[in-house]
Amino acid sequence: MSFQSYLDNIELKTGKTPNEFIELAKAQGFDSETKAGEIVAWLKDDFSLGHGHAMAMVRVIKNGPKISDKHVNSGGTHSDDSNTLRLDGIENRD
Repeated sequence: MSFQSYLDNIELKTGKTPNEFIELAKAQGFDSETKAGEIVAWLKDDFSLGHGHAMAMVRVIKNGPKISDKHVNSGGTHSDDSNTLRLDGIENRD
């Protein structure tokens, strides 16, 4: 599953876009210096995310939309179309 698919599945489960999660995390006082475990616990407790989906969201909360080129158009299971994730929601795509 691509990184973008993880984010899309989180949105489908919670009704919240990645950008909304980033704003909620900021309101909680989380930033790039916050330990991943703290953010994971919040996502699991408040949004019932599993560990893998919570870790994907932690990555976005702490580091933004850019990802490594490693899996971009790799053709593998984890292949993404771009090194920039869409954080604005499924409905906002072309």
